[in-house]
Amino acid sequence: MKTWMKLSSICTLAVCATGAFAQTPAPAHEPKAKVAQQPTTDILDTAVVAGSFKTLAAALQAAGLVETLKGKGPFTVFAPTDEAFAKLPAGTVESLLKPENKEKLASILKFHVIQGAAYADQVVAMTESKKTLEGQTFQIKVREGKVTIGNGAAMAGVTNTDLEASNGVIHVIDTVLMPK
Repeated sequence: MKTWMKLSSICTLAVCATGAFAQTPAPAHEPKAKVAQQPTTDILDTAVVAGSFKTLAAALQAAGLVETLKGKGPFTVFAPTDEAFAKLPAGTVESLLKPENKEKLASILKFHVIQGAAYADQVVAMTESKKTLEGQTFQIKVREGKVTIGNGAAMAGVTNTDLEASNGVIHVIDTVLMPK
């Protein structure tokens, strides 16, 4: 009998937690929408805090682009994750991080950045190729609700959007893009 009473109490709490409280309107004195606060960290610091961009941060350092992405902006960065860099052929990242490949690395990284802050709803609506800081363009395609960016056969999927920073916005991608 005691077990049944405990189970009954637990079920009652579960029903209350999921049913009654879910339908209770907020008190009238609470604001219905919060005002968004301006982010205080720049694009680079935001990426570092996110935790999955260690390779990107090291590459930006090696390419001499840290100050650029800490600059005024605004920028939109399509940021490849550590896993995206890991998909490159063995030895590629190590080779690109060498001082003699600084220009090539900078070109690759700039190919992931467009001028201005373009949030997800704006990116999805883009119908023309976008010019990157590298100088070339890439396409943005939306198919079956999935957004991809790139040039030709080399397309990256957007996996997370709208990581806000004080000088722009980051969209996470699953592949490192290579300029032509």
